[in-house]
Amino acid sequence: MTTTSRPTGKSLPTEGQPDDPAQAEAASGLPPLAWKPVTAVAAVLGLLLLATSGRWGYQGDELYFLGASEHLSWGYADNPPLLPLLAGAMDSLFGGSLVGLRLPSTILAATGTLFAALIARELGGETKAQLRTAVAWAAVPLVMIVGHALSASTVDLFAWTAVTWLLVAWVRRQDDRLLLWIALVSVVSMQAKYSIVFLWVAVGISALAVGPRRLLRRPMLWVGAAVVFATVIPGLLWQADHGWPQLHMADVFRRESAGPVAYVGVALFLAGLLLVVLSAHGLWQLLRSPDLRPYRFLGWSFVGLFVFFLVTGGRPTYVAGLFPLLWAAGAVRMQRGTPAKWWRWAVSWPVFGLVAALSIVTSLPVLPRSDDDPPVAGTDNNPQAAETVGWDDLVTAVEKATQSVPAGEREHAVIVTEYYTEAGALEHLGRGEDLPKVYSAHRGYWYFGGPSDDATTTIFVGSDREELLKRFSDVREAATTAGKGNAVAGTKVWICKGNRQPWSQMWPDMGHLY
Repeated sequence: MTTTSRPTGKSLPTEGQPDDPAQAEAASGLPPLAWKPVTAVAAVLGLLLLATSGRWGYQGDELYFLGASEHLSWGYADNPPLLPLLAGAMDSLFGGSLVGLRLPSTILAATGTLFAALIARELGGETKAQLRTAVAWAAVPLVMIVGHALSASTVDLFAWTAVTWLLVAWVRRQDDRLLLWIALVSVVSMQAKYSIVFLWVAVGISALAVGPRRLLRRPMLWVGAAVVFATVIPGLLWQADHGWPQLHMADVFRRESAGPVAYVGVALFLAGLLLVVLSAHGLWQLLRSPDLRPYRFLGWSFVGLFVFFLVTGGRPTYVAGLFPLLWAAGAVRMQRGTPAKWWRWAVSWPVFGLVAALSIVTSLPVLPRSDDDPPVAGTDNNPQAAETVGWDDLVTAVEKATQSVPAGEREHAVIVTEYYTEAGALEHLGRGEDLPKVYSAHRGYWYFGGPSDDATTTIFVGSDREELLKRFSDVREAATTAGKGNAVAGTKVWICKGNRQPWSQMWPDMGHLY
């Protein structure tokens, strides 16, 4: 049987060769894994994330996940069930510790360093190539951002990286058991975020177009696909029963998109702007190099997905799981020759250090907090920082508004927030403040249900008086959140009475995803 050339000059295993993993690896001539330097990079990243994970405060989505954990379900309007389940478990296990809540993200980000290096190794990369890929992973804003907070993107990035390594390994070893591991990773990923489906569609189209077409003929691939599909059936049934809100979220993200220029700019920032040469060179090698011809379908998968999300208004984080592949391909190519002088500086170790330093300052809570406004330097122009401060001010404002309600009316009072993040903050951070029950008509919170008809006083967070007068006959301002430069600064808190309709009639029309 004809074999295909690979980077080190040896042969890729063919479908007729033995499937024993040990024999396959020995026959493939894989370079030794650079355990010590790669583990050291992973440890540094993990310790950095661990040291900063308790600073500043919760991100909005984390508060939502904690709120959703009180309403466990097979599905939610904007995400599958894994993150609420995980948030609730970590919050209970670590007694409300922010560090404990974020521990899974810390572990996944640090472990991803190893999988990024493994991709380089599978492509024939020796110690330097593996180390460059590992450092690229650990140094860029993307990994620091998703590693700092508990989010679906954290699981998604790790899963895409792991699947990419397994695909590269399968091409090289032809061990169909790897396809089952791919299915297992996809099972977990699909319970956090459905976006890995796009990866599989792109891989399938690319493999059909440029090979290896034999991948699509492997029975184990389709067995794995059946397993993945079976595990998402409960979530799909929930979506169908609630009008497929997950599909409508695509329109929300499209409306939130700042356009193609911002899409490209954010993608370059997340991937480490100064490392664009390494990424671009890696993509070029995947698409053009004869040595990497067996893996060309992955290069075209990246191109297809990047363009697709650019055109449809998706987020650059959706395709970020293929960045490690580009770094690995570029690093492996550097291993085989001295880079040209004009771009040699762009892949030098000082540049990696500069990228890491910039990433730390822009992506992690390392700046000091103070009593001044804004409480954290840079929050005026740093959404990452702005979303993690101000929640205590919100709780204080709502507590003040609650105290202004006569004691006899409080037992019939409820809190309704304009946005789901505010509801999560009040439910989680306001537990000890004796606040009324919290509701929100925004995104997933709307599906948790609305107030009962005997709720005659509403403490409404957000919106404006004109809009509220459409639903209540008496609306007065009770408080305004303090602070500056954060997501909830200046938010109005209203006391609303005189419901124009019972809540059971109002609530169905109040739900909004945007």
